[in-house]
Amino acid sequence: MTDARIRVPIHLRWGDLDAYNHVNNASMLKLLEEARVRAFWLPGATERAVPTAVIDASHGAAQLTLIARQEIEYLAPVPYQRDPIDIQMWFGKIGGSSAEVNYEVFSPVGTDPVVLYARASTVIVQVDAATGRPVRLSPETRAAWEPYLGDPLPALGRR
Repeated sequence: MTDARIRVPIHLRWGDLDAYNHVNNASMLKLLEEARVRAFWLPGATERAVPTAVIDASHGAAQLTLIARQEIEYLAPVPYQRDPIDIQMWFGKIGGSSAEVNYEVFSPVGTDPVVLYARASTVIVQVDAATGRPVRLSPETRAAWEPYLGDPLPALGRR
């Protein structure tokens, strides 16, 4: 196990706010999705590659990545801010065809004091695009992800 994390800065959009002037639940799921895509999908021609980006999400890819479960625990409201929030990710578990992605969502880098806004967990599953049946994670995927395998989050909301 390691404490290594994948850090992805994500900018908020004005439309992410709700009537209470903070990021709402649906927007938080989209922000986590954006971080996950940047961290794990192979980059486009003009994007910078990261070592964990191994999923081929191009049209016609042989495999798909599906979401089996998501859970979020909110610890503080996320206000609108121009600097990107700091989403930190690691794997709590890597299984045969699935992986549990853990997240901690922090205030922008350099903020004082640092605020932990949320913790979250997503179980992703690799499936065959034609049949929809789970397929084993490739050795290349495991090699890219295992350096970021750490302790899973405790059961969210039950601390």
